[in-house]
Amino acid sequence: MSDISLIVLSAGDSSRFGVKTKKQWLRVGDVPLWHYVTTELASCYDFADVIVAGNANELEFMYKFSNAKIIKGGSTREASLINALQYVTSKYVLVSDAARACVPKTLVERLLSEVEKADVVAPYLGVSDTVIYDEDVIAREKVKLIQTPQLSLVSALNDALLKNSGFNDESSIVKANGGSVKYIQGDLKAEKLTSSFAKNSILSLLTPPFGGSFSGTGFDVHAFEEGKPMLLGGVVIDESYGFKAHSDGDVVIHALIDALLGAAGAGDIGEWFPDTDKRYKNADSTKMLEEICVFLTKVGYEIVHCDLTVMAQKPKISPYKQAISKRLSEILHIQAAHINVKATTTEGLGFVGRCEGVAVLAQATLKYYDWKSDENINR
Repeated sequence: MSDISLIVLSAGDSSRFGVKTKKQWLRVGDVPLWHYVTTELASCYDFADVIVAGNANELEFMYKFSNAKIIKGGSTREASLINALQYVTSKYVLVSDAARACVPKTLVERLLSEVEKADVVAPYLGVSDTVIYDEDVIAREKVKLIQTPQLSLVSALNDALLKNSGFNDESSIVKANGGSVKYIQGDLKAEKLTSSFAKNSILSLLTPPFGGSFSGTGFDVHAFEEGKPMLLGGVVIDESYGFKAHSDGDVVIHALIDALLGAAGAGDIGEWFPDTDKRYKNADSTKMLEEICVFLTKVGYEIVHCDLTVMAQKPKISPYKQAISKRLSEILHIQAAHINVKATTTEGLGFVGRCEGVAVLAQATLKYYDWKSDENINR
């Protein structure tokens, strides 16, 4: 078995990328970038293990894409690396960042060929321009711009992480701990997507996101309960009764949440907001919907359209349809014209017809965020 494992770090919040979708969730065709990067790196060598450190709030969704070992990352790159190293049993580890989208296979092969030459083997780029530091000119031939992936002796890396902190890469922390570092020539294609070069050049090497759409359905029912406020689609309905529910019982939003999650393949409302959790007792459903919208945006989706059918013998829904569309448009950040609210009775049949409650059928359509045409990225 190979004595080298692969770690891909993908737990960051992507705050420097400049768009709402996290860079690791940009779609390359139909594949999230973190999975694309992991697959490309893993194809370069028969690694003992392939480990991906992801954001804690995205792990369940990440499991759907990859057979790699998906583990919980930390709030910093260093914390994510420490967590990932707990799963490494090999002597050496190759560590890269999901933001480095186009690492050439030749660079990986050159790193691996130096495996026993130092505690860390790190690629670097030189600089060709004059370098000023604190108003002083320094020798540019001595300046190295360090890249990943980096190949490390696991024992040396673990020891350095135990004794030091606050460094941004493996070579720096191992060197600070007295370990040896071998620098090899890097590659411009291994630059991070956060660099201006990568935004203008490397993204052009990636396949644009799949341009189709994804649909999901949601269905929910709630019985009436006297003395509770009634909310439908985030709008207060003028009645003396509301809905029996663990949360505020907004049956429109609950069905819509399931439709949105269904379109993304991200589970259902019960998984996200279980009625056994005290945190959601009398919870505001609009806040739940906002949380789902933030999640969908971060993992690379845009909401296109929603269609809602409210089945109610009572109350009368027609006077509130426009208000519901408007309120939902504010939460979903799409035009009210793209939110259709329909109302119907069941002609006196069933629990709806007996005026015992309300049922809602929802359909939602999503598409991938089109980073290829976003001026914030390509300017």
